[in-house]
Amino acid sequence: MVVSCEEVWAEISNYLDGEIEPSFRAAMEEHLRGCKHCSAVLDGMRNVIQLYGDERMLEVPLGFSRRLQRRLGDSLQGTRRTFLGWMVAAAAAVLVVGGFEVGKSAGSNPTMRSEHAETAAGIPPEMTVIVAETGKVFHVAGCTFIHDKNKLRTLPASEAMREGYVPCVRCLGQYLS
Repeated sequence: MVVSCEEVWAEISNYLDGEIEPSFRAAMEEHLRGCKHCSAVLDGMRNVIQLYGDERMLEVPLGFSRRLQRRLGDSLQGTRRTFLGWMVAAAAAVLVVGGFEVGKSAGSNPTMRSEHAETAAGIPPEMTVIVAETGKVFHVAGCTFIHDKNKLRTLPASEAMREGYVPCVRCLGQYLS
């Protein structure tokens, strides 16, 4: 079975979710091995999914949405609107909506460094945790989701929470409500 780029694009979401028939999946994988364009679309979709699921969601600057819409409109004017163009627009919209959600929740708990904070219960106050000076989250040693490893420091969990850091949803998830 041979699939076209358009067929790959139409089913890329189902492919990532593992919701396609095995024979079609094999045909898509064969196509992806030989098509750099479709491989880039797949990588882009995976990046959007990963970014959207990351607790460090970025806050977009004021006016970003308007500028993004203008640029997308300018780049698509005069060209045939393709699936890739729509995917770029959809990915940008997800990031913009996520930014607005972050902005809306920013005022809800001004003492916490992260807008995505969840209430923690039962974290031993003397537990040694790791924080990055530029980060918002504290982790246990060995957590694979520690970012900005250049400026790390250790401190008790109680002090990290007092400074406004919040527990990592991955390595300290058992303490989150």
